[in-house]
Amino acid sequence: MPSSVAASEQTASVTGACPIAPTVSVIFGRWTTEVLWALLHNGTLRFSDLKRHIPEVTPKVLSQRLRQLERDGLITRSYFREVPPRVEYAATELAISLVPIFADLQRWSQQHSSDIEAARAAYEGPLPS
Repeated sequence: MPSSVAASEQTASVTGACPIAPTVSVIFGRWTTEVLWALLHNGTLRFSDLKRHIPEVTPKVLSQRLRQLERDGLITRSYFREVPPRVEYAATELAISLVPIFADLQRWSQQHSSDIEAARAAYEGPLPS
């Protein structure tokens, strides 16, 4: 086991929690990856454009997630005093710094999705409720 992993495991056992859990809960919260993915791949978007990219999310939940992402510094919200008013959302430098991590996760997913599907097919225990 690499020493950096051992050191972080030691820290985690001392604190009693995974040291990356708070970050994971922000970045991988419900609909967060979808919102960030849309903004990182399409640039600045309006609410209706985001909704079009993520049709499964309700407007209420999308609004809540956008506010949370703005609070966490991952997106900016720009309001334009026009008729009609216009609001645009964009990824911040902090969000852009996640691109390599998302690329690694995409690569991992492509390499291992069949393994996960095979494990699910072979599983004979009770399904989680």
